[in-house]
Amino acid sequence: MKIKAGIVGGAGYTGGEMLRLLLNHDGVEIAFVHSNSNAGNLISDVHTDLLGDTDLRFSAELSDAIDVLFLCVGHGDAKKFLDANPIAAGIKIIDLSQDFRLHASAGDKWVYGLPELNRESIQQASFIANPGCFATCIQLALLPLAASGQLKSDIHINATTGSTGAGQSLSTTSHFSWRNNNLSVYKAFEHQHLNEIGESLQQLDPAFKAAIDFIPQRGDFTRGILAAVYMDSELSKEEATKLYTDYYAAHPFTHVSAKNIDLKQVVNTNKGLVHVEKHGNKLLVISIIDNLLKGASGQAVQNMNLLFGLDERQGLRLKGSAF
Repeated sequence: MKIKAGIVGGAGYTGGEMLRLLLNHDGVEIAFVHSNSNAGNLISDVHTDLLGDTDLRFSAELSDAIDVLFLCVGHGDAKKFLDANPIAAGIKIIDLSQDFRLHASAGDKWVYGLPELNRESIQQASFIANPGCFATCIQLALLPLAASGQLKSDIHINATTGSTGAGQSLSTTSHFSWRNNNLSVYKAFEHQHLNEIGESLQQLDPAFKAAIDFIPQRGDFTRGILAAVYMDSELSKEEATKLYTDYYAAHPFTHVSAKNIDLKQVVNTNKGLVHVEKHGNKLLVISIIDNLLKGASGQAVQNMNLLFGLDERQGLRLKGSAF
């Protein structure tokens, strides 16, 4: 029998990506797509690329006749939604907002949904807090070092994200005329994803206390994140590469590249790629993902597959754009 899925917040970027993935997932049936502002409208009227793929309409109604609920809503709205709409026992929830990612807000009920960190816990969970996009990309660059106790100095990160990372709502910095042929720094040293990154590193290495210096940038492209991460390290390039290769050997979406990497290798896929270099006493790790897939909806479907005992890759064997 197919998994019955409900989607709340289906009109935005992550909701649209969730629809595209689940419509092509042979183990899932979409029971409803909730949107108050678009109730009654054809999904293909909002996500016009889905014309011919589905006759589903947005609904203002919720149903308990589902196995899993995806919350593709804004930060702060997931908690409000769950407070206002109690979900029946037995329904698994995957939240793509930041509302339950940190221990202080999640308690013991929610599991942080980064499979490369918590795969076994995810498989036993009922409530998944999907990681942030920057957090996913940066953690893929750091998890093997944390797991082996090799994070012994301050960490420096410069990472650039595409315009879809800001969501669908218009703002001064999301207009084409501002974003095109432009580059800017924002939330330097203060980005909200730093908190979940820090918690994950301390989960693997409780002794980790170093600073994480993170400079986020807005890029003039649509999709993807590239993070350049460096720190002092006594590891040789060969030792570091083996550390990463061994750590990710059992994880089907994260791969270590011997050659330098670029965003087009991962855009439109659920893959994460990492590349390791050594420069003097500095270890440089470059990490790339698609912010809407491995950084959001693709990872949520990966988590769903783990929750229901499916092949982790089911519905996620996607073709990259390449050029």
